[in-house]
Amino acid sequence: MYQAFLLKYAEIGIKGKNRYKFENALCEQVRHRLGKIEGSFRVTREQGRIFVEAEEDFDFDDAIQAMGRVFGVSSISPVTVIQQKEWTNLTQAVGDFVEEQYPEKRFSFKVKCRRSDKGYPYTSPEVCSEMGGYLLNRFPELSVDVHQPDVLIWVEVRDKAYVYSKVYRGACGMPLGTNGKAMLLLSGGIDSPVAGYMIAKRGVFIDAVYFHAPPYTSERAKQKVVDLAKLISGYTGPVRLHIVNFTDIQMYIYEQCPHEELTIIMRRYMMRIAETIAKETDCLGLVTGESIGQVASQTMQSLAATNDVCEMPVYRPLIAFDKQEIVDISEKIGTYETSILPYEDCCTIFVAKHPVTRPVLSVIRRSEEKLADKIDAMVQEALATREIIDIDE
Repeated sequence: MYQAFLLKYAEIGIKGKNRYKFENALCEQVRHRLGKIEGSFRVTREQGRIFVEAEEDFDFDDAIQAMGRVFGVSSISPVTVIQQKEWTNLTQAVGDFVEEQYPEKRFSFKVKCRRSDKGYPYTSPEVCSEMGGYLLNRFPELSVDVHQPDVLIWVEVRDKAYVYSKVYRGACGMPLGTNGKAMLLLSGGIDSPVAGYMIAKRGVFIDAVYFHAPPYTSERAKQKVVDLAKLISGYTGPVRLHIVNFTDIQMYIYEQCPHEELTIIMRRYMMRIAETIAKETDCLGLVTGESIGQVASQTMQSLAATNDVCEMPVYRPLIAFDKQEIVDISEKIGTYETSILPYEDCCTIFVAKHPVTRPVLSVIRRSEEKLADKIDAMVQEALATREIIDIDE
């Protein structure tokens, strides 16, 4: 029934003279998403709106889902396009729209109008009033409720006129690519995929690094992370996943350093390696799924000790979230069921029974001095032998 969609955005509207850059990026992302489904679409921008017109048959649900995953889109409305917007034709077309969309007419309604064509002879309030009167005359079983209507009928008057009454929520946020690229430390848990989704929602492309520790972690654990990367790529766009073999480094730390400091020191080396890869791939920062106080390695003191090894900024989108809030988002984006599969990652295998929760930076640095003989060569080996997988949904 529908051959066109009206997409609204929110934050982009306050960008002033740079707004067109964000609009162009948004159009590009919409084209990219729609290019993955059957059908051909034309995407254009016009005065605070993005319009999508289907040029051949398509699957309606697939199109809504594809556009609903584009960051920057706040809502999607399937619209009927009215080519001739003269008043008689406009009222007739809106009435036909109601006739087709709502076989049962026993509901309350309200008409809302946005008139971007300031040369149109009717103002927005006049369109709402006169159009409401026309619909009441044509369908006497309808009733008007301006406060809580069952159906809100929107009319937009531009070079053409558009009518719609259904609104699908979009992903909101900022268009991908408008805020650079970052490197996500991706594990098999619940938090890091959500962190990747959250940072991408702010317009950041992501690559990812995963630390694999065979034989202590299985190929199923690695595949779980690949599957998580595929799931989040449905929102973030293509992800280049760097898989680093961390076994030798972990075992060396385990042999040389106090066990209560294992998690912190291992984490510091993960950050060093992730930052090296990030610099090679033109990333502007690191992203983790840490939340203050969630585990021993995420206390304020532990986070400070981790940050100490980084020159790049470390972004933690979940820093003030509690666990249930993170779980709720993971369920919304479809990563939760994969994240809870019982395949351990390298962090959980080497967790100490009594990890330090308030590490002293000078003490941690002294412990790391015990690694000086071999650690640099091990890090270079891990970087040189990493596996790279390009992932798209």
